[in-house]
Amino acid sequence: MSTHAARMAGSWMICCSAWLAVFAMTLSGATLLAQDAAVADPAAAADTAAAPSAPAAPTIDEMVPKLWMAADTVWVLICSMLVFFMNLGFGCVESGFARAKNCVNILSKNFIVFAATAIAFWLFGWDLMFGAGDGGWFGNSGAMMVGGADNSPAMGDKYVGVYSAISWANVPLWTKFFFQLVFAGTAATIVSGAVAERIKYHTFVLFSFLMALVIYPVTGHWIWGFGYLAKEWNFWDFAGSTVVHSVGGWSALTGAIILGPRIGKYTSDGRVQAIPGHNMTAAFIGCLVLWFGWFGFNPGSTMSVAADGGALASQVAVNTNSAAAAATLTATITAWLLLGKPDIGMTLNGCLAGLVAITAPAAFTNVTSSLIIGAIAGVLVVFAVLFFDRARIDDPVGATSVHLVNGIFGTLCVGLFTTTDLSTTVLTGPFGSAAAGGPYAGLFFGGGTKQLVAQLVGVLLVGAYVVPVSAVCWLVLKAVVGLRVSPQEEIEGLDIGEHGNEAYHGFVLARAD
Repeated sequence: MSTHAARMAGSWMICCSAWLAVFAMTLSGATLLAQDAAVADPAAAADTAAAPSAPAAPTIDEMVPKLWMAADTVWVLICSMLVFFMNLGFGCVESGFARAKNCVNILSKNFIVFAATAIAFWLFGWDLMFGAGDGGWFGNSGAMMVGGADNSPAMGDKYVGVYSAISWANVPLWTKFFFQLVFAGTAATIVSGAVAERIKYHTFVLFSFLMALVIYPVTGHWIWGFGYLAKEWNFWDFAGSTVVHSVGGWSALTGAIILGPRIGKYTSDGRVQAIPGHNMTAAFIGCLVLWFGWFGFNPGSTMSVAADGGALASQVAVNTNSAAAAATLTATITAWLLLGKPDIGMTLNGCLAGLVAITAPAAFTNVTSSLIIGAIAGVLVVFAVLFFDRARIDDPVGATSVHLVNGIFGTLCVGLFTTTDLSTTVLTGPFGSAAAGGPYAGLFFGGGTKQLVAQLVGVLLVGAYVVPVSAVCWLVLKAVVGLRVSPQEEIEGLDIGEHGNEAYHGFVLARAD
């Protein structure tokens, strides 16, 4: 070691020693001062010694309600995050089913749609959906934004506030809001795939905002906000075959019709031209993410695991998985028979169709019925894709076939496969009880047609509202800001025209014959 380095090391050691000495002297002095004060004023010392200790630990009776609420809250939040994660699945499925030249555009739409929905649902959507208005056509708490009178997590008879329709859930208000928000975002995302590869970017963003304002929350109030359909018809949709998927599907259908087909989709004599997706790996990953996310979508709709130890959530998870598995197989077989090959696009959409179909009856039926529901959904989606193609309704990803057709089918399944009469179901919890009710037994389980008729009325009424309202939104946007990109942009690709970017910059995309 050099002389200079040795001197530096010695200086640091001296400094450290000095600081330690000062600290020790300060600590010793403080101790001596405290001792002197105690001798000089024994009464003060006695008062200090007698000062109250830390609060006593809460009793078991005090802790149980809090732990119960905490378990439910964590469950609902985790399931909400799984549903939020489904945005990745939608982005991958839609971009994979589309052409490479539109990949950036589709990914960007699937990213920004949730942001637009989040703002709109917080501003107006939540209040229209869950604000006071039992049996009505829309809710109204008087506060517009989230934050009306509410004493959640109080339930049922102990609840005081303006969101009584969701007072059966034993969780705080913001937990309820976050769970419902991710569902609203899912409904808007469904539209993206059906209008892909030819819609203007800013027009789609504006439509997503409008959907969360005037479409989704209104029909949502009828069903989940204890509005007209729930109160007057005992209409049931456990996790959203109609509330989320059919609403998104109807809006997607009107958008696809008003936009018209992509250039090159149909020949001059009306023949269908296949436009293959560019990345089946992305589509596969996306579908698997959606399957995974559905375990938050459906089981999470129990919004509780503490009351029954998670028994219902477990049954819903197995029903969900069973329907998806059956639909995957039947869609593959159906496509194989009709098209001569086991088309992977049909396989993936079959899985999603099964998931959509089981979403409404997932809590009301058994595993055997779930397998039957899924098996039928897998067949339906293949025929629906072929039907829409022949009807010259261009849907690049099959969103209408998956979400609309099977959303309707799943909703009707409540009236067919509900295993027992649940209409008097009462939920109980530490913060009160709520008579949540449920559907009547289905047609195949001795309940007659009572519930089936209610479900059919709901399907028709929701379609009768969403189709004209969404069409008006599309047409207004078309007149004000334009709806479709120019033919040149469409041919070149929306990635360049709308974003000035490429998903695969530097790659040469060519097909070897």
